[in-house]
Amino acid sequence: MPDASGAPAALPQLRAPREGRRRVSPLLRRILLVNMVAPALLAASLLYLDQYQSGLLAAEVESLRTQARIYAAGIAEAAVRLQDDRAVLVPDTARPLLRRLVEPSANTQAKLFDTSGLLVADSRVREGQGGAIITEPLTPPETRGLLAGGVGRFYDRLLTILPRSLFGARRNGDIYVDVAPDAPSFDWQPELGPDRREELRLALEGGVRPYIRRTKEGRLLVSVAEPARRGSQSIGIVLLTREAREVDQRLLEIRTSVLGLFILALLLTVAASLYLSRTIASPILALAGAAAAMRQGKGRAGSVPSALLARTDEIGILARDLQSSATALWARIDQNERFAADVAHELRNPLTSVRSALETLLRVEKPDQQKRLLSIIAEDAVRMDRLIGDIADSSRVDAELSRTVSEPVDVAPILSALVDLHNTTRDEDEDPTMVLDAAPVPLVVRGVEGRLVQVFRNLLGNAVSFSPKLGKVWVRARQTGAMMEFTVEDEGPGIPEAKLEGIFDRFYTERPTGESFGQHSGLGLSISRQIVEGLGGRISAENRRDESGKVIGARFVVRLPVG
Repeated sequence: MPDASGAPAALPQLRAPREGRRRVSPLLRRILLVNMVAPALLAASLLYLDQYQSGLLAAEVESLRTQARIYAAGIAEAAVRLQDDRAVLVPDTARPLLRRLVEPSANTQAKLFDTSGLLVADSRVREGQGGAIITEPLTPPETRGLLAGGVGRFYDRLLTILPRSLFGARRNGDIYVDVAPDAPSFDWQPELGPDRREELRLALEGGVRPYIRRTKEGRLLVSVAEPARRGSQSIGIVLLTREAREVDQRLLEIRTSVLGLFILALLLTVAASLYLSRTIASPILALAGAAAAMRQGKGRAGSVPSALLARTDEIGILARDLQSSATALWARIDQNERFAADVAHELRNPLTSVRSALETLLRVEKPDQQKRLLSIIAEDAVRMDRLIGDIADSSRVDAELSRTVSEPVDVAPILSALVDLHNTTRDEDEDPTMVLDAAPVPLVVRGVEGRLVQVFRNLLGNAVSFSPKLGKVWVRARQTGAMMEFTVEDEGPGIPEAKLEGIFDRFYTERPTGESFGQHSGLGLSISRQIVEGLGGRISAENRRDESGKVIGARFVVRLPVG
């Protein structure tokens, strides 16, 4: 029977993970950071609604300016009198006219100044009975609800730290002021200094820019000044101030909608991040814990949670691969343990024989007996040398294959050379003949040439040793799909059915009748299986039978990936 046994592979050193468990997963932080981009952009739209707001204010200013021009034209036509070919403003006529003009606009206040800057008329001031002055205040601002007020305060607070371009305006305390540092206030006094005279000149020429401000009470006020002209002569200045409530209302609606969308997006983002963390980060931490438990030797089975093994996604694939790696690692450890015990047992036999022979040698005096004992010692030394060499080779196989990159190897010339070498050097009266049965085409597989030669030499050597006198050994090769199949057949006694798998175990030896004991280490087939499986192939043994079912020899089948 062929000799065989399995060999261990080197166990890679395991390193303990240096990372400790964190309270917050770094992966969760990254997921949150990535998912926060969209809500952040949405929040930015809440903060930068200046273009929309500027458009609304521009429309408000243009409407108010048109209204001021109409008022100025009406006063210039109906509230003046000619004096020395000059038009002179008549205050008593201008006051009721100005009130009637402004009356339809509830949120508008109009003031009329003469060319010297004195206040002539105010639409909110009228004379009562007995000459009393009655001031009519603007309609109080609408009371905002808790949500609206909160949104407004939140928005205004953010604006204090962010740049704005509101209609060319900037933030200053609680009001919006014109960009120009000397922006006019339209609050002229009788005593005109240089600044007031410049404001008056600009207003009379129509060159004063609109003035937008927000009061402490929360009113958004827009003021424009237009000169009242009769022909080419200026007779006064009309100042209109309107509370832009519609602008605030529309902005509040937009801000509330955007803020609601932002909060919804934020909630969805946090929920999605937590879900991803639960389905990705937490399972990875569980796998890391399982790996740490394996490193510490806590259980050989069930180290990976079964819930992760049942998953059908990438986490499940990783969990199953980790469990498979752990199982293979424990199996390798067990193999190494058995290998060490087998090595000790196999070395103990020749050592015991050598020690017994030495003890006997000291007591015998006959030269022929001493010569016989020395021969036994020499044979055991050779046996131990062969055994140690095969053990070392078996131990190196896995490590060597892991370091060596598989390359396309044409097995046809290897088989041809081995067959020709045997047929050329065989004893024509004793040894069997080898027959190569393969098509004259390349037989390319992926592997390592030196190790493939070792496999086929082991198989052919076994076949020759079990073949009868002047028998035949067949070597066949053919491609089956993505695998190349090689068979080695002999005409020997075959393999016991119970040992078809056991012959690949380490140190298994069952030699032909008449062969001297100790000529083989029992590692040949074991090393062959290590090499074939290390190259991604398979090796198996079976019996050849005739039509009646009688065993007529053994067959070894090697399947390797096509190169």
